[in-house]
Amino acid sequence: MMLDRREVVSVDVDAPAAIVWAHLRDPDLIARWFGWDSDTLDAEIRQIFRGAVHEHEEHADGVATRTLELGHHDRIVVTTRDDTPRRSHVALTRRSHAGLAPFDGVFDEIDEGWTQFLQQLAFALDVHLGQDRVTLSAHGLDAGDRSDPLLFRAGLHGIRGLPVGGHVEVVRPDGSRLGGTLRYRGEHQVGIHLHGIAESLLVLVMRPAAAHPPHGTIDATLSTYGLDDEVLAEARRRWAGWWGAPQRAAVL
Repeated sequence: MMLDRREVVSVDVDAPAAIVWAHLRDPDLIARWFGWDSDTLDAEIRQIFRGAVHEHEEHADGVATRTLELGHHDRIVVTTRDDTPRRSHVALTRRSHAGLAPFDGVFDEIDEGWTQFLQQLAFALDVHLGQDRVTLSAHGLDAGDRSDPLLFRAGLHGIRGLPVGGHVEVVRPDGSRLGGTLRYRGEHQVGIHLHGIAESLLVLVMRPAAAHPPHGTIDATLSTYGLDDEVLAEARRRWAGWWGAPQRAAVL
């Protein structure tokens, strides 16, 4: 049976295919971009990337293509042109929603997960190649009602209206300021390249109220690289003040 496929996310990275491919096959390198730090991350990486997977490679018409077939018909394709060998295109495709997968028509958790993760891969390769990652995260936060939205309290109101490449200025609840650049924007998430002591990536995934009533929820994930213990401890303290106060959404 032939399955209709759809592209979920694609990114262009300033890295040759061999480096990109290593970051799809080596568990230690996968941990630099996939998911976020948790007790189950290593097991998830083994299950998804070292389980029943298949690899394909071909070269035609000046384009080299390497394909990684994952479970549930998910597919990652890395392509590189012979005339630009140090730049790669990475795309993830999945099967059609039509009759083959549970989907509420509003929010696809797996689609949004892969979108976030491939954007994190691109950031790791473009900005922090060769560096290990530490993540800070706050997930399932109540997005708040119209009179008191979480993003407003977090100093991020208006972020969804910015163009990609636009300047972001954040005033956190403690009064501290952060500057950044909107790296990408989708229907349900944004990625912000934060500047400062260390270059980091903040991803906000926003589930609409229709998918998680009554207000929707927000997941915040910060990928940091190269921080020493003192700076990381300060980052954790700031993070707790930024996202620790908002309440988690109730499960109805």
